[in-house]
Amino acid sequence: MIKSKIKTQDFFRVFLFIFFFTSCVSKKDIVYFQNDKIDQSKVSNSYETIIKPDDLLQITITAQDTEAVKPFNLAAVTYSTTSNSAIGVAQQQNYLVDNKGEIDFPVIGKLKLGGLSRDNAIKLLKNKLEPDFLKKPNINIRIANYKISVLGDVGKPGSYTIPNERITIIEAIALAGDLNISGQRNNILVQREEDGKKVQYRVNLLSNKINISPVYYLQQNDVVYVEPNYAASQSASYNQNTGLFISIGSILISLITILTR
Repeated sequence: MIKSKIKTQDFFRVFLFIFFFTSCVSKKDIVYFQNDKIDQSKVSNSYETIIKPDDLLQITITAQDTEAVKPFNLAAVTYSTTSNSAIGVAQQQNYLVDNKGEIDFPVIGKLKLGGLSRDNAIKLLKNKLEPDFLKKPNINIRIANYKISVLGDVGKPGSYTIPNERITIIEAIALAGDLNISGQRNNILVQREEDGKKVQYRVNLLSNKINISPVYYLQQNDVVYVEPNYAASQSASYNQNTGLFISIGSILISLITILTR
């Protein structure tokens, strides 16, 4: 009886040791921005939105002659098929950038805006309008469907619309509820489209060098993916009932220990 009691207690101690040892997560593996000094000479707060295919552009034009600008600020309305009348409130027309980088703009026709920054797109449009159509027009262009996606081992994975068209990778992760404790912080993938090609970048949240990364400021339609660490990947391969079996096993070990005293 005594020998059985000793063996059971030893087994229980080993079980607890393995459990707590494998549950430990080193601080250096989870704390952000702990490594490397920031090279302030390389840090830039400038960010430029580049217009891309599939962007939905909202273009607003104003001028002193309010009648002259009406053809360039078309309203989009929905019509009823039965009464042939407008339904709801008219909203400003948006323009979809096609796969050639072009939009079909009223009066002017085809305009290639893909690949241009917002400022350059405004300059191009202003040159097309002035002086033949408008005098001293004011032009505003914004992307109505500017969004980024955060996937993987985060609190709230999904796509997020960004109204101000400016977001850092840190802010995007915060929107998604931060990384789970099992998310890899040193190997985050950012996928974006550049010149019609999918390009991938890797960033390390444990390092301050993220501040000078080319993907520190995200662009529209960027995808951020957080990989699970090794332990989380391995646990995903186990049966869903493993947790239940471990709990039952712990209870049985406790009962055996009590009974053999």
